[in-house]
Amino acid sequence: MNFLFHLLLSGDDGDLLTGNFMGDFVKGPLVKSYPEGIEQGLRLHRGIDAFAERSLPFRHSRQMLSPHYGLYRGVLVDLFYDHFLVVEWIEWSPESFESYLVRARSMVERNREWLPPNLQSLVPIIFEELLPSYREISGIGRALERMAQRVRRPNPLAGGQQELVEHYQDLRDDFHSFMPQVRRFVRHFANGAE
Repeated sequence: MNFLFHLLLSGDDGDLLTGNFMGDFVKGPLVKSYPEGIEQGLRLHRGIDAFAERSLPFRHSRQMLSPHYGLYRGVLVDLFYDHFLVVEWIEWSPESFESYLVRARSMVERNREWLPPNLQSLVPIIFEELLPSYREISGIGRALERMAQRVRRPNPLAGGQQELVEHYQDLRDDFHSFMPQVRRFVRHFANGAE
């Protein structure tokens, strides 16, 4: 759940940001169930995820992680990239991290009625606890433990932060390569070139 990455890539449009934020909670085809801006944000979320799957730096990051994590390696990379985003926030945003969280939450709250019910109850936790905790590796560890408990089937997520410790600089290098690529993708998406 790389909420922060999706939030930052959404820019300043509150509807687009809300749709991108809730993308992991909305499954299936989009059939005009949401206002146009939110639906566009959902499409952007799916586009970013598909782009990441094709991206060489993201794939390299995923491949360097232990095969023990299997299909969950992409989930780990998502969270690790959110960690780097927080740690290097001033490199990627002119606004302070704390100020950004307040502003982004305000945009999400304005569209609260469109959020899936299970996400509505998580908004305070995400903005007040989860995202600020990503600055520390221990925060990534806690997020992975919570995620491991929420997934219905047995999974190896708990303890996955050790992969971040073990491959820190290589993952960070991949993040630095990925970030400009995904920003270009988002610019093309915004110009109608999905």
